[in-house]
Amino acid sequence: MTKSGSVCMYVYIDLQMMDQKVMEEDPTELVLDGGFKVQKPVTNTGFDAPGINSFGQSFRDYEAESERKKTVEEFYRLQHINQTYDFVKRMREEYSKFERAEMSIWECCELLNDVVDDSDPDLDEPQIQHLLQSAEAIRKDYPDQDWLHLTALIHDLGKVLLLPQFGGLPQWAVVGDTFPLGCAFDESIIHHKYFKENPDHSNPAYNTKNGIYREGCGLENVMISWGHDDYMYLVAKENGTTLPATALFIIRFHSFYPLHTAGSYKHLMNKEDEENLKWLHIFNKYDLYSKSKVLVDVEEVKPYYMSLINKYFPSKLKW
Repeated sequence: MTKSGSVCMYVYIDLQMMDQKVMEEDPTELVLDGGFKVQKPVTNTGFDAPGINSFGQSFRDYEAESERKKTVEEFYRLQHINQTYDFVKRMREEYSKFERAEMSIWECCELLNDVVDDSDPDLDEPQIQHLLQSAEAIRKDYPDQDWLHLTALIHDLGKVLLLPQFGGLPQWAVVGDTFPLGCAFDESIIHHKYFKENPDHSNPAYNTKNGIYREGCGLENVMISWGHDDYMYLVAKENGTTLPATALFIIRFHSFYPLHTAGSYKHLMNKEDEENLKWLHIFNKYDLYSKSKVLVDVEEVKPYYMSLINKYFPSKLKW
C-alpha cells in the first residue's frame, strides 16, 4: 500500500472511531445547534462504507496509478497557484450579486448532469449521481433527520459555476479541497508543493500561522478558497433557507479536508465550530464513501427530495 493509501485507511479508521465515540457519549441522541435533539442510528443495517472506490483504489489516494491521476494533479497545481486572498474576495463580491439565474433547487440538480469534477480521484460520473448516492446513504442510517438528507442533496450544487451561464469558471475555481486564505498554507493540504508559486506564499501578511486572523476567531470569519462550497453557502443564506446553521456549516466546509481529516487550522475555530465539526465528520463518511458506479434511479427518489426542498427552501432561488 502506498503512503497515500495508508493515510486514506487511517482516515477511514479515524472516522469509524469518531462515530463510535459519539455513540458512546449518548446512545440515542445527538444535539443540533439551538439545542434541538435528533435520534442517532440504532442499528448497523444501513450504509456500509466500502474499502475501495469506483476505480478499485483506496479513496482519496492521489498517488494511485489510474486514468484520473494526471488530471487530478494538474488540477491541484493550477488551484494552488491561482487561489489567492484577493481572488477569493473578488469572487465573493461578484457572485453575491445573485444575478446569474432564478430557478428551483431541483432545476439546479438537473443542471449537474453536465458536470464532471476533475479534482475527484474516486468518480467520474455526473454530479447528480453523487448527490443522490450521498443523500440515500445518509437516509438509510438517519431516516428521521430529513435536514441532513437535503444537505447531502444540495451540498455540491455550487458546481454549476462550471457552466457558461454561471460564468464558466475553470475547474480550479470551483472544485477540489478547500483551505483558508490570509494565513499560511498548511502542509496537510494535498499537493502542497505547488503553493510555492502562489503570490500569497511570500506575502508576510499572509504566510504566518494566524496571518490576518486571531486564534478562536471562528471559521465564519475566515476567507476560504473560492469554489462550489462557498457559493452554495452564500446562495442558501441569501434565499432564506430554514435549514439549521449546522447544515450551512456542512455545505461551506465539506471540502475543507485539511481541517476535518488532518486536524489543521483548529486554532481558528470557536465553540460553535467545534460542535458543528462533529456533524461534519458524520456527513463526510457519506460524502466520501458513497461514490459508486451503481447509479440511483432519479425518478424513483425525486418525489421524496422534492418534499424536502419545498419544506426548507422557497420555490425559486436567486443564483
